[in-house]
Amino acid sequence: MNTIKKTVATLLLLFVMLPLSAQEEPDTVYTFRFVPEDDMFYVPWGGNDKELARLESCVAQLKELILSGKIPLLVDGYSSAGKSAAENLAMAKIRSNRVKSELIIRQQLVEECFVTKNHSGSGDYVTVRIAVPVDKAEEERLATERSRQQHKAAEESERQKQKQEQIAREQNKAEETRHAAEQAKAERTDRQQAEQQNTLTGTPSETKTPTDYQLSLRANLLRWATLTPDLGIEWRISPSWGIAVNGSWTSWTWQDKERRYALWEVAPEVRWYLGETKRGYLGAMFKAGEFNYKLSATGKQGDLMGGGITAGYQLRLNKALSLDFNLGLGYLNADYEKYEVIDGVRVRRGNETKDWWGPINAGVTLVWKLF
Repeated sequence: MNTIKKTVATLLLLFVMLPLSAQEEPDTVYTFRFVPEDDMFYVPWGGNDKELARLESCVAQLKELILSGKIPLLVDGYSSAGKSAAENLAMAKIRSNRVKSELIIRQQLVEECFVTKNHSGSGDYVTVRIAVPVDKAEEERLATERSRQQHKAAEESERQKQKQEQIAREQNKAEETRHAAEQAKAERTDRQQAEQQNTLTGTPSETKTPTDYQLSLRANLLRWATLTPDLGIEWRISPSWGIAVNGSWTSWTWQDKERRYALWEVAPEVRWYLGETKRGYLGAMFKAGEFNYKLSATGKQGDLMGGGITAGYQLRLNKALSLDFNLGLGYLNADYEKYEVIDGVRVRRGNETKDWWGPINAGVTLVWKLF
């Protein structure tokens, strides 16, 4: 009985294979190409639609044997777009699953109908082979044909990849050229606008060395911010040398004269302006004044004197106005007496002298050129 069943199955298999053997070239290997660095299965792309139609025709003829497991569909996925073998294998697996899903939906197959292998390198495609039993000579011919088709698919994939890389290089080069041209044009426009603005406003170029002598009024904005009025004057006796004098004065009392903040200072300075634009400078300063501070129970009243070196930079705002950023370092000596106020009477509590080395002056000064 078993012998009869085997004979009938063999005859049925040969009967099903007769239409395939009558073809000039059996449809047993099918190649589906993928866009490099993409895992989507585009059916119309690269002739995939024609190859899928050929595969479906063959599957339809062998569907019963495929579903029974006697003729498996051998799926091989390839990827060379990744940076490593692991990335290539992951991409090849997704591509194989895309092709199998298409056959499962179109031909009502199941996962058990497939034998899948994934490979790193050799191109970007998926092949499907139908393992139809053939004689040894036919098998060798089919193997040679498969190798030829795989090699051809790999060459085509490499050509597509090189073509896309060449297009990308050309696009990048064109974009860089366009960007450089736009940047050069923008720089020329900015220079022209700056020159026109300087012509209209009379503002000299930052690179032009000043040749006129000038007299300017000065106001230290940091002093004014502490409610200490500050004014000064500067005379530029030459482009490189200037003489400045600043003075500050304030007098405040509150809480029925229990609190007091009062002082006056005079600070003459000699400056040496540097560079082509004569904006930065170094200087020597002398400072003298008196103070009366009572911000707690004990007040301090006395005089101060000292001096040091200064450095700064003048930022031109327009033809008449500039901002002078400056800092002075040096020595100050303060002689003062301490006191308390008892029933409106100032009671002396002793004398002290202090010496200070460090910052002695700081300013953000508004400079107004008179002439």
